[in-house]
Amino acid sequence: MKNFMGKVMTVVLLLAPLSVPTSTASSAVRVISVYDGDTVTLSDGSRVRLVQIDAPEVQGQECYSVKSRETLVSLLRAKTITFVLDPKLDSIDKYGRKLGYLFAGKTNINLRMVELGAATPYFYRGAKGEYANAFMKGVKSAQKNTLGLWKDCPGTKLNVYSAVTTVGEVTSSSTASCDPNYSGCVPITNSDLDCPDIRALGIAPVRILGVDTHRLDHDRDGYGCE
Repeated sequence: MKNFMGKVMTVVLLLAPLSVPTSTASSAVRVISVYDGDTVTLSDGSRVRLVQIDAPEVQGQECYSVKSRETLVSLLRAKTITFVLDPKLDSIDKYGRKLGYLFAGKTNINLRMVELGAATPYFYRGAKGEYANAFMKGVKSAQKNTLGLWKDCPGTKLNVYSAVTTVGEVTSSSTASCDPNYSGCVPITNSDLDCPDIRALGIAPVRILGVDTHRLDHDRDGYGCE
């Protein structure tokens, strides 16, 4: 993978508060695709995972996932975008994705997603970066004003130390056959399910919400059948 430090490229975006920190490594980048509300692909082929936030999974068809992605796309327009590392956090995750913030001018897009209710704060393994306090203020404001997923997915619970699982208003009959220990709809069954079964159902990967009864999360990262 090419070293992106110091590389100057061009791109597109918009908005305001929170200045780009001058003390951390940063580079101008060009975003070519948006996977969901917290993951994008750059023009050099590398993927960026927006740190300190989590958005509903598009692949899992979670509540507000499409709107979250659309919100991120709308923020990635019209100005130069800068990728910024957080010196308090890892720079690359186990999947090889770059970890950091995207800025549009002086606007911290990661934070803006939380303020708009399009994502929630996520302090992975308890790690808090430079803007942790701002993220907490942002989510409290979004909840108070019932913005984004807090309006459309009223059953959602905030846990900043766990990936978000959005919950809309669903009838008991629609969830009666779904195992509450997993995201998506893993069937309740007396048989043991494995990852080929989960993929065949079209719900992989799944998040572990409770007890991993089917032992799908082999690396114990909170996800099964990645």
